[in-house]
Amino acid sequence: MTSTASLTVGIVLLSYAENAPAGLERSLASLRQGLRELGHRAVIVTTAGNIAGDDPDLLPLTSVTVPVPATEEELLAALADPEPACTELTGLLARERVDIVCWADASWGMGYLAPVPPGVRSALRVAVMRTDPLFRQALDRRPDAVLTPSPYMIAEAAAAGYDTTAWHQVPNALLTGGQPPDHERREQLRRTGPVRIVTRAEPHKGILELIQAVPAGLGRSVEIVLAAAGFEYWPGMQDAVLAQCREAAGHAPADVRILPPLPWQEVTDFFACAALTIISTTSPESWCNAAAEALSAGTPVVGYDFGHVPVLAGPAGVMVTPAPSGEPATTLWSAATGLLNDPIAYHAASRQAPAQVAGHTPYASAQAFLASFGL
Repeated sequence: MTSTASLTVGIVLLSYAENAPAGLERSLASLRQGLRELGHRAVIVTTAGNIAGDDPDLLPLTSVTVPVPATEEELLAALADPEPACTELTGLLARERVDIVCWADASWGMGYLAPVPPGVRSALRVAVMRTDPLFRQALDRRPDAVLTPSPYMIAEAAAAGYDTTAWHQVPNALLTGGQPPDHERREQLRRTGPVRIVTRAEPHKGILELIQAVPAGLGRSVEIVLAAAGFEYWPGMQDAVLAQCREAAGHAPADVRILPPLPWQEVTDFFACAALTIISTTSPESWCNAAAEALSAGTPVVGYDFGHVPVLAGPAGVMVTPAPSGEPATTLWSAATGLLNDPIAYHAASRQAPAQVAGHTPYASAQAFLASFGL
């Protein structure tokens, strides 16, 4: 293989579906777009139940059937006898003449099994820090490259005792760029525009705590796109989060609206009409697609001072000390209202926001992916 030859990249993520409300899926869609822009082909392998429409580069793995949503335990039960899935996947990758295969996750990306056809290079993508035996098994498969979205993730892995000397940073990318509003419209948003949030229905996203901390007299609406993904950590997790957040919204001392999922292509426009967004995740984000999408639209970001979000937002954001576990997110709201009440600081953050993520294009992400193989 050479960097000028047209390649076929296979990406395996059994939870992948178009418009899935999860950062990993969005990042892989961006990577696929970037690879196409570079003149390569990229196919994504997912379960047959996650494929809608007639995209020829979404390939079903028919030997694996899991409910939607599914837990990792349900996935592993479906792969208890891995031979049928490994045989089918190896044949599929060979049929498509894949040059590089990317296991998008240790479990959902089948990285712990890693059935690599002869002559095919492989990469393991590490989007969240894991120290469990399944992850160690994925590393023991000796992929040709280990990919992470941020320096934060590499530092976390090194602190956990992993040898990261050969790990590579492949940042996520914006699937669509935002169109920031002009100064007059931005000033209107600062004064009365909604706080808008896009996130997945997961306890660690901190949305319940954020709603419980909404201050009285906020004077603007809070609009939260809260969606269920194709995976969850325990049965009924997402339904419980949605129910708790809806109940809390009904008792909030402000207009809090829980909104349905958005297609990927509409997220940046949604953020462009927001005063700001809040990233309330109570555990560090390894990248944060929602923050990047907001920044691309000139919308400032408020969040906790850990993970990659402070690096991503830079002077276009305000970061605060994380709240103790289970505590209302009062500091996030204090930072948000403080920024909104300071027109000079607000507009400076808004002007800087697009530049913070201007380099995070699908093209650049694909270049970084190929560079991890020396291409």
